[in-house]
Amino acid sequence: MVLGLKTYKNLLLAAFLLFLCSCGSRRPAQYSYNSPTHITENAKVEFPTPVVVSEVVAPATWRDTIQARLDSLSQQPLFETTQLGLYVFDLTENLPLYELNKTQRMRPASIEKLITSISSLHYLGGDFLFKTDLRIKGNIANGVLQGDVYVVGGMDPLLSVSDLNNMAAALRKEGISSISGNMYTDLSMKDDLPYGWGWCWDDDYGPLSALMVNAKDNFNSDWNKALTRAGIKRSKPGIKQQQAPADSKSVLCTTHTIDEVLEPILKDSHNIFAECLFYQLAAYSGEKKAGRKQAAKLICNLIEEIGLDSEPYQIADGSGLSLYNYVSPELLVSLLNYAFSKPEIYQHLYPALSIAGVDGTLNKRMQDTPAYNNVHAKTGTVTGISSLAGYITAGNGHILSFCIINQGVSPGRLGRDFQDEVCIALCQ
Repeated sequence: MVLGLKTYKNLLLAAFLLFLCSCGSRRPAQYSYNSPTHITENAKVEFPTPVVVSEVVAPATWRDTIQARLDSLSQQPLFETTQLGLYVFDLTENLPLYELNKTQRMRPASIEKLITSISSLHYLGGDFLFKTDLRIKGNIANGVLQGDVYVVGGMDPLLSVSDLNNMAAALRKEGISSISGNMYTDLSMKDDLPYGWGWCWDDDYGPLSALMVNAKDNFNSDWNKALTRAGIKRSKPGIKQQQAPADSKSVLCTTHTIDEVLEPILKDSHNIFAECLFYQLAAYSGEKKAGRKQAAKLICNLIEEIGLDSEPYQIADGSGLSLYNYVSPELLVSLLNYAFSKPEIYQHLYPALSIAGVDGTLNKRMQDTPAYNNVHAKTGTVTGISSLAGYITAGNGHILSFCIINQGVSPGRLGRDFQDEVCIALCQ
């Protein structure tokens, strides 16, 4: 039987397809042909060049896109000579989003203030008050206090000249126009160290005292002036130091809330305010003359409580001025996550953070970008260190916590520019 050309052509095509199927099911790619197979006059089968069709790839997710962006940003030439610690956590999904050197021990600069603030809210609570207590001991006769006056320092950075005037006026309301005894300051709340551990000799901060006025160590002169303005005379000049007796009487207790102190700490990065909060932690231990060791121990206890080993870290002060501080991006993010999980902490912490392009130390950063009015964070800057840590609402609506530490950068703007790029990428 003689086969027609068309039939012969179809048989050859079927045989070829059968041969392909017999080669097994593992094929790296599929092939299609853009023209039909044909037979030449010499009965030779010719096949056109195959066109490779790639396997179907699922579209990239938001997570994939963000990770690729951060990978690209983290491969800049800047990091050939500097160190980077970067950790981003998706709080909405409760999963890490991106990490690079997250456990690296690094100097935090002023994001140390986040550690101080979160720890203080954990132990002291959002209702905590900074107190300065005016007390007297003795009898009052004919306008004369036959006894002594004590001002018990509570290391309140917001204690002002106006407060001192109110304290002096309170003595007058008690019927006191003259003091026959001594004037004392009770500074037993804190240790006698005037500066933080590891502060540089040329740092223009301090000295620290349990009694400061407008966060400066000039209480004695300002208090004398307030007494003079109130018309109160004194038989004995000078101001001595002595702890107030337990049976002394409180005339006026001046207070300020923790929220009032947190805002200048986190928005404006006020170092002395942060140290005052740090010493509240120390005093929480119940010890007199408490200091860094007591505060650091409480912070380390919290670190252990949230599931990290406190051993690799070193807490030197409350502000981040000290070059002896060592933390990690993982520690900062873990504490931010802990704060987020505790409404009683988060409701005080979040409003006090600086907002990108709006206020505080972020007021001029990330303007006219998707990060504007979105990034709520704490900045950090000391020589060679630039850092940023806080919260972001991402481009997909998820809430993120993050920490970025640039170490060995000079000038510092190189670190700040990188941090801004990361935040902008996360917001897109």
